[in-house]
Amino acid sequence: MEILAIVLFISVCAILLLGYPVAFSLAGASLAFAAIGLFFDVFDIAYLSAFPNRVYGIFTNSTLIAVPLFVLMGVVLERSRIAEDLLETMSKLFGKYPGGLAISVTLVGALLAASTGIVGATVVTMSLMSLPTMLRRGYDPGFSAGTICATGTLGQIIPPSIALVLLGDVLSTAYQQAQLNMGIFSPKTVSVGDLFMGALIPGLLLVLFYLVYIIVIANLKPEKAPAIPAQEFVTDNLWIEVIKSLLPPLILIFLVLGSIISGKATPTEASGVGAFGAILLALFKKQLSFPVLKEVLSSATKISSMVFMILIGAALFSIVFRGFGGDDMIRDFFESLPGGVFMACLIVMLVIFLLGFILDFIEITFVVVPIVGPILLAMGLDPIWLGIMIAINLQTSFLTPPFGFALFYLRGVAPPELTTTQIYRGVIPFIVIQLLTLALIAVFPAIATWLPNVLKSL
Repeated sequence: MEILAIVLFISVCAILLLGYPVAFSLAGASLAFAAIGLFFDVFDIAYLSAFPNRVYGIFTNSTLIAVPLFVLMGVVLERSRIAEDLLETMSKLFGKYPGGLAISVTLVGALLAASTGIVGATVVTMSLMSLPTMLRRGYDPGFSAGTICATGTLGQIIPPSIALVLLGDVLSTAYQQAQLNMGIFSPKTVSVGDLFMGALIPGLLLVLFYLVYIIVIANLKPEKAPAIPAQEFVTDNLWIEVIKSLLPPLILIFLVLGSIISGKATPTEASGVGAFGAILLALFKKQLSFPVLKEVLSSATKISSMVFMILIGAALFSIVFRGFGGDDMIRDFFESLPGGVFMACLIVMLVIFLLGFILDFIEITFVVVPIVGPILLAMGLDPIWLGIMIAINLQTSFLTPPFGFALFYLRGVAPPELTTTQIYRGVIPFIVIQLLTLALIAVFPAIATWLPNVLKSL
């Protein structure tokens, strides 16, 4: 039975590598292995009777309603040219300094990440808008590509990240399961809002580290990030332009995150505020005609449908994997490890990092985390800390050559003169920054847990 559980997991990874749709790969492989298990009388078909309840639970889960609404918010903002206006204004503000364009890209990328929460959309948008300009202004190609890729992945950790919404929902279930396994029948809870609050300081810390690196490189090697002649940015109303460009997205972010942090709204309610606010901004900027609205709704529906289909496939995978005793096997393996919880956590982080090369965050969140989450949490790990560690770990994996998703997104829209080698070379310093941040949070867990604990005590 346990061998079949391992082979099932390996088979799913292999099928995904062949390029088949994730949801159907998960469901199809699981059903095939369930049939094999029934044939050899090593799988109890009663496990499959839980599947309809799982599907019903997915579609009645109030937390997951936030996913299509945050997706809609991100797609609307992507189409409303807010990021383009921001980048143009920030370039006028910082362009006259060494590394000014890279600073502008980082700040705008962070705001875009906080507004959309979609990694792929942020990388592609920032690449199309800023990469040609940076190369034309004499910026080092690798440095430019690294800055854009790293900034684009901030959507993984800066709230309201869709990755955090999904991860928070899974960790909430895993935390309750871990406590029930420990005999605690009045379990504590952890919410998506807690994870948002826990991600705030680490996300801002990453932005700060990126900026410090850019400023240091720009001053030590100005040929990599030259300043643009100040006379090109002469304008009488620069600060008015800055305020007009910055104010709308900042107000939207404040309304979404402020309502969650203050306890005035749940993440689901805040996602509705965000989607409605994004539509109002697009209407105000006269960027939301009927054809654009049709395109926006179609895109948001496709993305949301993809997410929920993966959830259904992952639910079936989880049932079959558990039916083969896979979760018991993993629990026994972790408990037998020397080094206890530290070694178990280290192995899980390494496995998630490697899986990030071949699986998207949705698959990892709904396939891997439900298996290892209850085991690690039963060992005494803080669920918020664990969630932030997983999120930053995946963010680093998406940047790491040769398989990082962010690199593929950039390569897909980059001009031909930018080589793959230059992209790989450019992201390495940012990978080091993220690994150092990960180590910092591992050594000082309060970076992730302090803010949620303070806000809970108020």
